[in-house]
Amino acid sequence: MAGKRRQFGRIRKLPSGRFQARYLGPDGLLRPAPETFETKADADDWLAEMQTAIRKKDWRDPDAGAVNFTEYAEAWITERGLMPTTEELYRRLLRLHLVPTFGEWDLDEITSPRIRTWRAALLATGKPTTTAKAYRLLKAVMATATDDELIRRNPCRIKGAGKESAAERGIATVEQVYELAELVGPRWRLMVLLGAFTTLRPEELAELRRPDFDLVAETVRIRLAAPELNTGRRALGETKTEAGKRIITIPAAVLPDVRMHLELFAERESDGLVFVGEKGAPFRRTSFGRIWRKARAKAGMPDFRFYDLRHTGNTMAAATGASLKELMARMGHASVRAALIYQHATSERDKKIADGMDAEITRRIGRGTPPPAEA
Repeated sequence: MAGKRRQFGRIRKLPSGRFQARYLGPDGLLRPAPETFETKADADDWLAEMQTAIRKKDWRDPDAGAVNFTEYAEAWITERGLMPTTEELYRRLLRLHLVPTFGEWDLDEITSPRIRTWRAALLATGKPTTTAKAYRLLKAVMATATDDELIRRNPCRIKGAGKESAAERGIATVEQVYELAELVGPRWRLMVLLGAFTTLRPEELAELRRPDFDLVAETVRIRLAAPELNTGRRALGETKTEAGKRIITIPAAVLPDVRMHLELFAERESDGLVFVGEKGAPFRRTSFGRIWRKARAKAGMPDFRFYDLRHTGNTMAAATGASLKELMARMGHASVRAALIYQHATSERDKKIADGMDAEITRRIGRGTPPPAEA
């Protein structure tokens, strides 16, 4: 009895003795298997898998992933509408750490084993933070390629590979903040004090203007930011997040410095910049960096970064007992993750809480700790 005629696909035996399988795809094109098979049964099984994928609408064009990684990743960055600093970071990571390995490959050639090998090699250079950033970028690009149905599954599946374990940021004492403020000189003194006690980001400080200060209400308003790119370009634009637009109360002890700075160093125009150089140029990270490095070295704090002033201020704010929402508002954060970092309880803070509770108990009952009840 003749065997049942195949209804889906065709199988033929090649001169080599191996078997080739082909089928008509949903796109109307004849699709051969990517490899030949040792037996006809193996070829038949493969065709059955393709037929099932088509019926379940899970079929994917086998040529869809034949898209060059570099071209796709560059378009991915362009289409994101990123902040200038973020775009600069992504393009640098792509150029220095992804393109050298994956640049000539198509998306469907980037496999999990190849990613593991690449990551191990990059980690071996002693750059764990850079490795994590580059891996996150690669994973995000490949996730979009998956959504675009160019690849079936994201090959970036290394657990924890995108997490950074950065060194603990430095925290200065109030005395150290004022010492640094003295050492940078009168023109930049207020920048240090605001960086610590209003926790403004450097790019936010760079775009402060006279109308942003309300000396009656004792506040400073953050509307815009001007980060400086590695090219030296001042990228004026929106704050890092929408939550970055905020009004912050200035500690009273800093207000005399604000008034003096506005009188002596800010641009004279009604909408003038608050921080400018001696020749009137807008604040530049590179120029100020030389002044900052000398100051921190004289203060005996050679590794203390300017951004650590913000960490110092946020830690001080949390120590006052501020709520999570209050911290988020002052810091200009849209998510709770960063604020939670500063809300961690320390033994010193816990002692203050206990002392405060003890004072309230004493005030209410009019005496100290009551003696133990008699049995």
